Amino acid sequence: MSMIRDLRAVVRPSRVSLRKDSGTYDATRSPATATAVVDCAIYRDGRRIETGTPLTPHEAVRLVRRDGGFVWIGLHEPTEAEFSGIASEFGLHPLAVEDAVQAHQRPKLERYDDSLFTVFKTIHYVEHDQLDANSEVVESGEVMCFTGRDFFITVRHGGQGSLRALRHRLQDDPELLAKGPSAVLHAIADHVVDGYIAVADAVQDDIDEVETEVFSPGRKGSPRGSDAGRIYQLKREVLEFKRAVSPLLRPMQLLSERPMRLIDPDIQKYFRDVADHLARVQEQVLGFDELLNSILQANLAQASVAQNEDMRKITSWAAIVAVPTMVCGVYGMNFDYMPETHWKYGYPVIMSITVTICLGIHRTLKRNGWL
Repeated sequence: MSMIRDLRAVVRPSRVSLRKDSGTYDATRSPATATAVVDCAIYRDGRRIETGTPLTPHEAVRLVRRDGGFVWIGLHEPTEAEFSGIASEFGLHPLAVEDAVQAHQRPKLERYDDSLFTVFKTIHYVEHDQLDANSEVVESGEVMCFTGRDFFITVRHGGQGSLRALRHRLQDDPELLAKGPSAVLHAIADHVVDGYIAVADAVQDDIDEVETEVFSPGRKGSPRGSDAGRIYQLKREVLEFKRAVSPLLRPMQLLSERPMRLIDPDIQKYFRDVADHLARVQEQVLGFDELLNSILQANLAQASVAQNEDMRKITSWAAIVAVPTMVCGVYGMNFDYMPETHWKYGYPVIMSITVTICLGIHRTLKRNGWL
């Protein structure tokens, strides 16, 4: 089908970074009051039904159950009170509702009666001029999706992960949207994973930069220990990235392999593509962690070698200084009879012997690589 052939073209442009949604009017509130509802629309035969005025979730449900189609409601950081009415309208399970409101959930897929609850963690790369020990590399958010027979609800947390542009692209492909809520779930999953791919490429550049600087010979101007701080910061950011990617692989495999009543068979096969891309990103992230461990160990080894070289230099100069110190100590003692003290050439002879011994020690240490 042409819809299936165009599926990837619809969702792939979502790699472009998107700006945060601005709130839209919700008729259940005063226009002066902020609303968690970003958008509420009815789709029938793949096309958005224009009503002339903003729909409330209650009105959308009533129209869908009367005339068919499905409703897509987008919310941003709703409170429990704001979400309770929608949850009651669609019969959402209280445990899923609690997770959606509180956020900070692990990526997962859960089935509750006649709905699927899916949690995605969105990852955004934070641009920075110079990577240092305090740089924020990735910023995470969350997208929770409730998929039903005639509804699709998205709950976003965090400033990133806007779905506005994705919604517009889906609306430009009515044949795809005609497949129902499962088509929207796939598009969001693909959008999130595409974001992972873009972030992984950017993080790879940061790791390559740190690796190059750590192993650059004769690099000057960098305080000792600063590389270790940057590497450790990168490890922390990669760990946050891994927490978003790794738990999501199993849900994507389930969506692609296990027949589900709420997932259209024509759409289900495309979850395999999402799972494959996600597996590739997971391998990259695990590779990042191992590579950063190796770089950190190499950096610590370099610091240890530098410290040993410093100690050898200090010890070498101490050995050289010990010769005149000993000679001066001997001649500083209060004896009546000291060798060469009454000889006219005694002083230059003693000094010459001292300098000769010091030069000999210096040459020996330098030849052995201590200086």
